[in-house]
Amino acid sequence: MSTIPLEALPMETLRRRSSSKWRTYPADVLPLFVAETDFPLAPAITSALADAVAIGDTGYTPRENGLADAFAGFAQRRFGWTVDPARVRPTGDVMMGVVELLRATTRPGDAVVTTPPVYPPFAMCIEEAGCRVETVPLLDTGAGWQLDLDGIDAALAAGARAVLLCNPHNPTGTAHRPETLCALAEIAARHGAVVISDEIHAPLAYDDTPYTPFLAASPTAASVGYAVTSASKAFNLAGLKCAVMITASEEAAAVVRGLPPEVEWRTGLFGAISGVAAFGGASDDWLDALRARLDGNRRLLGDLLRAQLPQAVYRMPEAGYLAWIDLSAYGWGDDPAIRIQRDAKVALHHGPQFGAEGAGFVRLNFGCAPDVLTDAVTRIGALAPV
Repeated sequence: MSTIPLEALPMETLRRRSSSKWRTYPADVLPLFVAETDFPLAPAITSALADAVAIGDTGYTPRENGLADAFAGFAQRRFGWTVDPARVRPTGDVMMGVVELLRATTRPGDAVVTTPPVYPPFAMCIEEAGCRVETVPLLDTGAGWQLDLDGIDAALAAGARAVLLCNPHNPTGTAHRPETLCALAEIAARHGAVVISDEIHAPLAYDDTPYTPFLAASPTAASVGYAVTSASKAFNLAGLKCAVMITASEEAAAVVRGLPPEVEWRTGLFGAISGVAAFGGASDDWLDALRARLDGNRRLLGDLLRAQLPQAVYRMPEAGYLAWIDLSAYGWGDDPAIRIQRDAKVALHHGPQFGAEGAGFVRLNFGCAPDVLTDAVTRIGALAPV
C-alpha cells in the first residue's frame, strides 16, 4: 500500500506562526528560503509537548532523557545502523555540537576543510571554534556533485586537521556514496585528522538513493569520525534546541565525555521531549507521509522549472527539501534571489552565501504545499524573457 502524502497547513494558519520563515518578509512575499517546513507536527510530538505544558514540565533537561535510546532505535530502523546508546550525547543544536567538537579536536589556528557550496554557518562555526576555513569545493560531475577527495587529501597533507562534512549535503541534497565516505575516512586517518559529519537531513533521504551515515561507512570512519544530528529538520523542531552527538569508537567517545558539562546542559527540555517522540517510533508513519509529499514536490519542481524557467539547471536532491538551482542563464546577476524577492515576491536563499560557487544560484525550500510551490515558480517564471 502506498503512503498518502502529508498535507501542508493552510496559508492563513501558517501566517500566524512567529518563526523566522513567517516574520522576515511582508505578507505578499512567499517565503521559500529558510529551512522550515509548512506541515503540522507529528501527532506524537504534539501530544508529548501538550502533556508537558499541561503539567508544567518546563524545568531543566536531565542528563538521561531518553534521547540516546530513541535515536539508536531510529538509526537501526531507518538506516540499518547499530548505534551504542552510551555513545549518544545531547546538546543544544547541530552547529553548537560542531563548534564544541572542533574545539576539542583541533588547536587554535588550525585549518578545517569545508566543501562549498555548503551551509553558510559552517564557516562561522569554524571561526567561532578558533580555526580557519580551508575550502575544497564539490566537483560537478555533470550529473551531480561529489567530494573532491584529491583536493581534501592535499588540504590535509598541507596541515588541515579536520573535515566538516555535510551528509546529506546542504544545499545540493547529495547523499554521499559509501565508497566516497570510506575513501574520505582513509584519507583522514592517513593524516591524523578527524571528520565531523553534520547529518541533520538524513531522515529525509529518498529511497532511490540509499543513505549511509559516515560512522557506519567503515571501521576507519568509526575511528576518525563524529556525527551530529537532530530531529529538527525532518520534524520542524529547530526552535526547541536539541541535537545529538554520536561516536563509534572509545577514543572519540572519550572526547565527547570530556566536553564541558554545559554543552549538554544547553539542550532544551522541550527539544529532548520532542526528539524522543520523533525518533522513538511513534512518528515513523508521519515521517513516511512527509517523505512522500517531499518526493512528489521535488518531481513537481522539475516539471515547473521545465515549463516556466527552461534554462534553469536543477538536479533533484537525493535527500531533504532544499533545491539548488542555477539561474545564471537568465542574467540576473551573481545573486538572483535579490531580484526574485523584489520583483516576483518570492524569498529564496541567496546562492553566494554558500560560497563563491553559489554565484548565479538560489536555494529553494519545497517543504510546502504543491500549490504554493506552483505559485512561487510561476511568479519567478514571469520574470524570464519570452
